[in-house]
Amino acid sequence: MRLDKFIWTTRLFKTRSIASKSCLAEKVKLNEAFAKPSKTVSIGDVVSIKVIPIWKTYKVIDIPKSRVGAKLVSNYLLETTPEEDIAQLKQIQEVNRQNKFSGIKGRPTKKVRRDLDDLLD
Repeated sequence: MRLDKFIWTTRLFKTRSIASKSCLAEKVKLNEAFAKPSKTVSIGDVVSIKVIPIWKTYKVIDIPKSRVGAKLVSNYLLETTPEEDIAQLKQIQEVNRQNKFSGIKGRPTKKVRRDLDDLLD
């Protein structure tokens, strides 16, 4: 089965076109090498997906015939991401959630930057 189709059928991506674009943008690895969407996936392969700031890794247990339900994904994939990486991801997501809640949306604008410089001087 094609890589883009496999990561879509196992619900790692919402649509097949997003899965294909992620492969082309080097956000998906197959057996520790960046792979094109048309690369063939077989049982025992390792699929890694970039979730900033970590790589989530999965081992292929079986190949589905078509898109599977969320409860059945564990029959086809085994997540092998280290616990430290998952903890780091959760910490980053919590910081982003708190920043969003407090009104911080990213880099400061020019005006906000000038106001900060005036405050610090």
